[in-house]
Amino acid sequence: MTEQTGTVLVVDDEPQIVRALRINLTARGYKVVTAHDGAAALRAVADTKPDVVVLDLGLPDIDGTDVITGLRGWTTVPIIVLSARGESPDKVKALDLGADDYVTKPFGMDELLARLRAAMRRSAVPPAEGEALIETESFTLDLLAKKVHRDGVEVHLTKTEWGVLELLVRNRGRLVAQKQLLREVWGPGYENESHYLRVYLAQLRRKLEREPSRPRHLITEPGMGYRFEA
Repeated sequence: MTEQTGTVLVVDDEPQIVRALRINLTARGYKVVTAHDGAAALRAVADTKPDVVVLDLGLPDIDGTDVITGLRGWTTVPIIVLSARGESPDKVKALDLGADDYVTKPFGMDELLARLRAAMRRSAVPPAEGEALIETESFTLDLLAKKVHRDGVEVHLTKTEWGVLELLVRNRGRLVAQKQLLREVWGPGYENESHYLRVYLAQLRRKLEREPSRPRHLITEPGMGYRFEA
């Protein structure tokens, strides 16, 4: 009997651990994707959009903490570190960088599965009402209803326009790099298509900003990316 479904990315270069996790997770209804180094892990998250990442820190190419940093630049996917590094500084560093949980090897499978279920439950919780409703002097955006109103009238956004706007709003106040936006909204393989962003940001500004030529909310950081300011 399966417990839960979802996609789990297992990032580890130890074949026996990967095999054990694949068997146990598959038996419980999860789809399992694997990566054996950090570069492959970053590609796999962009390609497969997993529901949770189980990440070893001791990878053969780059350190797992660099993988956490790379992922947190553009995604909030839950990350559970699974590492032989049991010292407190290692745990603190990983959690400070954005990991959601930390399990030390050797580990109990039941405990890991429980932590995985908990991480997925937390990530599935919708934004609180105060976080879901974004109001500016120009427009109001409801993340739960996926609707935007300007002067009391609903503004029609295409699926792609909404994807760009939602990603910026969920990272409000922070720079979102061009490549991160392209990868998250359009997918892998579009990271150099920066003209897409110029076109879609111009469309969004025309629909939402009081003065599209002097935007107050959809800000361009030349050569770097975009930022939403409420």
